[in-house]
Amino acid sequence: MSIIISEDTKVIVQGITGHQGRQQTLAMKEFGTKIVGGVTPGRGGEEVHGTPVFNTVKDAVMKTGANSSIVFVPAPYARDAVLEAIDAGIKTIVVVTEHIPVRDTIEFIEYAKLKGARIIGPNCPGIASPGIAKIGIMSNSIFLKGNIGVVSRSGTLTYEIVNALSQSGIGQSTCIGIGGDPVVGTGFIDVLDLFEKDDDTKAIVLIGEIGGIAEEEASKFIDQYVSKPVFAYIAGRTAPQGKRMGHAGAIIARGKGTAKSKIEALERAGAMVAKVPFEIPQLVKNYLKGVSIKDAVRMD
Repeated sequence: MSIIISEDTKVIVQGITGHQGRQQTLAMKEFGTKIVGGVTPGRGGEEVHGTPVFNTVKDAVMKTGANSSIVFVPAPYARDAVLEAIDAGIKTIVVVTEHIPVRDTIEFIEYAKLKGARIIGPNCPGIASPGIAKIGIMSNSIFLKGNIGVVSRSGTLTYEIVNALSQSGIGQSTCIGIGGDPVVGTGFIDVLDLFEKDDDTKAIVLIGEIGGIAEEEASKFIDQYVSKPVFAYIAGRTAPQGKRMGHAGAIIARGKGTAKSKIEALERAGAMVAKVPFEIPQLVKNYLKGVSIKDAVRMD
């Protein structure tokens, strides 16, 4: 079992004829994802890596039965691409595109809620369930099938920590990068709730960063509703106040959104917070040996 994606997931690639679309289509197919079509207006009838290209999402859905989409469309056109997918009946839409105006993002997220669709991103690396499917741009080689759920705001830290988990022999049930923009479609709480209900997820790794209050809100949810152990890492412990650090959402101001406040909130909720990213695999490994989460950090 996995969250959000399954063996029944059929994916179309919006922007499949572009460089990223072509490259990532091949990688997703090699991962085992059922890529059933692509969409580029005016390029219908072509093929990319054996995948048929359609002029519209509606055509692609009618001909292939697609239920999911990944968007590689440039930022100025991404809003229209997402709205087109929603109107065509797509229920899971991964938006990789970065630099989408916040106003556009708010508009298509609200429309998705109205139509019962899920947006992952924007500006995210996507979602992967080893052995099942991947809708995203994360490297295939870093994953190992297992029972640890990973949710992250940072694409790079997702790669590093998932790779470190796999090299330690610790597999993943599902890994999802929710994106680093100030507004995202699927948040920490959404994913924590899904992992809590997933029988194949035995523990959760949460990767956060400075800026906003998403981690503090997630901490409250963990405290009240999550019974599974949560291991966390917060990037930006030494970041200066008032300066944006990489992601659009990674900014602290007037003392809010600091690494300190997030770490304290997570620890109050019972999560084990690592000091450095590569401490995560050891903490999880100790827990899997039967050590309690409170004592896990003291082992080895």
